[in-house]
Amino acid sequence: MKASWRLFGGLSVFYVLMTVIYWQVGGEPVGIGGMLLAACLAGMVAFYVWFTQKRIGVTLPEDNLTAEIADGAGELGFYSPHSWWPLPVALSACTFGLGLIIGWWLSLIGAGALMISVIGMVTEYEKPVNSAAH
Repeated sequence: MKASWRLFGGLSVFYVLMTVIYWQVGGEPVGIGGMLLAACLAGMVAFYVWFTQKRIGVTLPEDNLTAEIADGAGELGFYSPHSWWPLPVALSACTFGLGLIIGWWLSLIGAGALMISVIGMVTEYEKPVNSAAH
């Protein structure tokens, strides 16, 4: 993570320097604002990664110059082998987007369907707790 926060911190400084140079050569206000926002975004990512590294307090394999590939092996997480939930999420997001063009009533239907489908996708593998067994 040390390399990551340094990379994003350097990117943030680079964006600030380029913004100053762009402003000095007579750049447009929208470009200056966009470059400043890019600098802020890179700075936020750098701060988050730095803060996470300080909180974890261990050296990760990517920070060790003599690390082997096998040092980073292990559990990466659970990935759904098959799920139908991305389809209703995508359809309801399209309905919401079309509602912005066609009418507000379709946006309300799309927003409701989007909330339901996102909740369904997030809680797909949740198992209810059996209170009688405790």
